[in-house]
Amino acid sequence: MPDSSDAQLSPLTGIVLKTVSVLAFIVMSSLIKATADTVPAGETVFFRSFFAIPVIVVWLAMRGQLRVGFQVASPLGHFWRGIAGTAAMALNFAALGLLPLPELTAITYATPLLVVILASMFLGEEVRVFRLTTVAIGLAGVLIVLYPNLGDLGDTSDAQAFGAMMALTGALCAALAQVFIRKIVATERTSAIVFWFTITSTVLSLVTIPFGWVLPSLRDTSFLILAGLLGGVGQILLTSAYRFAPASIVAPFDYASMIFALIIGFVFFSEIPTSMTLIGAAVIIFAGILIIWRERQLGLQRDRQRKAQTPQG
Repeated sequence: MPDSSDAQLSPLTGIVLKTVSVLAFIVMSSLIKATADTVPAGETVFFRSFFAIPVIVVWLAMRGQLRVGFQVASPLGHFWRGIAGTAAMALNFAALGLLPLPELTAITYATPLLVVILASMFLGEEVRVFRLTTVAIGLAGVLIVLYPNLGDLGDTSDAQAFGAMMALTGALCAALAQVFIRKIVATERTSAIVFWFTITSTVLSLVTIPFGWVLPSLRDTSFLILAGLLGGVGQILLTSAYRFAPASIVAPFDYASMIFALIIGFVFFSEIPTSMTLIGAAVIIFAGILIIWRERQLGLQRDRQRKAQTPQG
C-alpha cells in the first residue's frame, strides 16, 4: 500500500533537508567527476548503487519499514523504473568526464520539463497552454546551454558535443523514470521504490563488466565508496524532505544545486561557467519555478473545491 505521512508538517525542516540532499548529490557528482578519466561509467554506477544499499537498509530499519521495504505489488513497474533510472545515472556519470559541472547541472534541469511532456504522452495527464508555454521556455534555455557545444563555434570539441548529448539523453531517461514512479506510487511505498531501485541499478551495472571495468586506485576507490554513501544519504534526505513539507515548497530548492556546482566547479576543477551556461540555466530555472508555482495554485484550487463539496453539518 502507498505511504501515509507520519510526520508533522514543518516547512523549515523540509527546506533544510532538501537543501542538504542537493548538496550531498552535488558532492557525490564531484567525487565521480574526479574519477571519470580512469573509471568507466558502468563501474561507477555499481559503486554508487552498491554502497548506498547499507545506508538505505539502516534507514528502513530505523523507521521500522525494513520488512515493507522488500514488499512490492508491481515488480514489472520497479523493473522498468530501474532500467530508465540506471540509464540516466550511467549517462550522467559519463557526461561528468566531458562537461563542466555547472553545465551538466543546467542540462539536468530539463528533466522536470520533459516529465510534463512524457506524462501527457504516457499517463494521459492534461497539459494546458500555461504549462506548454513554460516547458517551451525551459527547453529554449536548454538549447542556450547546449548551443556552444553543438553549434559551429569553432572551439567546440567532439568530446564536449558527445557529453552534451549524453547529458540531454540522461535527462530524458530520468524524466521517463519519474513517469514510471508516478505509475507505481499509487500501489508502492516510497521505501520499496528507493530500495528496489538501488538493488536494480546495482545488478544492471554488472552487465557492463565485459566492457572494460578497471581496478581503481586507492584514491578512486575511496572517492567512489564515499559517492555511494552520499548517494544513499542524499536519497534519504530527499525522501524525508517531502514528509515535512509540500512539494511546492521544497521543490524550488533543487536549483540550489547550481550554486553548489558553480562553487565546487571553480574551487576543485578550475571551471569557469560561460555566459551561455548562466543565461540558459537562469531561463530553465525560471520556467521550472513557474511550473512549480502553477502546480501549487492548481493544488490550492482543488483543495477549495473539495472543501466546498464536503457536506457541512
